[in-house]
Amino acid sequence: MMKALITGGAGFIGSHLVDLLLDKDYKVVCVDNLYLGKMKNIQHRLKDKNFKFYKYDVLNFKKLNDLFKKERFDVVFHLVANSDIKQSSADTSLDLRLNFISTCNVLEAMRINKVKDIVFASTSAIFGETDKVITEDMGPLIPISFYGASKLASEAYISAYVHNFGMNAWLIRFPNVVGGRATHGILYDLIHKLMKDTKTLTVLGNGKQEKPYLYVKELVEGIVYVWKSAKGRYNYYNLGSQSTITVSGIVKTLLKELGLEGRTRIKYTGGDRGWVGDVPRFKYSTSKVNRLGWRARSDSKRAILLTVKELKKEYGF
Repeated sequence: MMKALITGGAGFIGSHLVDLLLDKDYKVVCVDNLYLGKMKNIQHRLKDKNFKFYKYDVLNFKKLNDLFKKERFDVVFHLVANSDIKQSSADTSLDLRLNFISTCNVLEAMRINKVKDIVFASTSAIFGETDKVITEDMGPLIPISFYGASKLASEAYISAYVHNFGMNAWLIRFPNVVGGRATHGILYDLIHKLMKDTKTLTVLGNGKQEKPYLYVKELVEGIVYVWKSAKGRYNYYNLGSQSTITVSGIVKTLLKELGLEGRTRIKYTGGDRGWVGDVPRFKYSTSKVNRLGWRARSDSKRAILLTVKELKKEYGF
């Protein structure tokens, strides 16, 4: 039975990956400092004989290295990150520490303990702002957020470790991910605003921002599929839906599902993007992963609808 480490395993995406791997009969070890992760996301798994949880920070290299020595992992799924891009402009050290240095620590612990396989949560943000359909080999890569820059730097370090120490890597570049247990993102923000006031909903930007969205349960299925199917030493894939949806379309779906359509006034803040570092629109090519044999079941609109239904239940709205 293979043993997997999931860093950030109590978080939004990580906890869904915990569920999937345990359901596939892997042994799973989760480490999370609960900065964004929540115990309620993994509470239902704590009594599982194949699951262990450690509450500490992977930035503590001694503890991380001791964990590697103790548990003897077969594969590492590295999901630890500051995934709230807006926050990185306020504190420019966040992405350096949580995204890049955390990756360096994981790679070094892998090297010392002879763990060869890493699956890394990367992002569309490494590509920056472009009108072209984003393919895996498109260049130049000019990220416009600290989040994107730190993820791109992490990819480079992973490449160096792969080529210097005989490791194998699978880099999964996510688009916008939505689903239950979210800790941030447009639907998380909007539904929390509506929980405080259903009369007026303030929406960042002009509503014309347009991006692809991927449902989290399909994302983690895609991560595992790529890991098991791609046979190179350094593998990199876009995961996502080729369809897109506008912010105004998301707002309409949300209000309709909550029974607030026509009852809530929508107030857009204006401008072509929600915040500094936000990429207002992009399109993803998924042809490479489609050729590998994986395809998202839900388009962006359905991913949003599924998420609204889950968050509605999660928050008792």
